[in-house]
Amino acid sequence: MKYCWRMVIVVTFMMFLAIASSAPSAAQCKKERRLAINACKSVLYGRLPSPSCCQRIRVSHIKCICSVITPKLAALIDVNRFIKLIEGCGRRVPHHFKCGSLTIP
Repeated sequence: MKYCWRMVIVVTFMMFLAIASSAPSAAQCKKERRLAINACKSVLYGRLPSPSCCQRIRVSHIKCICSVITPKLAALIDVNRFIKLIEGCGRRVPHHFKCGSLTIP
């Protein structure tokens, strides 16, 4: 019985480490945001996202992007266009998802 509990503790600890190690650092988030801005600049001018922009959308950590969406920035975002762009790049946006100060309908 002791062996079983030890195994549970070890597995739980390993899962915790895996989750903790997958969380991006502040420096990683800053780099991801810079890469996303550079890859997706054309979208700001009304164009469709480029293949490199879509790739960046698919691989970026959502926490890195959502952490900078303030109420002031959220007021400038057309939520429906935002969702279409993200989903058009192959990333799912769940209903009622909260991203910074933006709530997805």
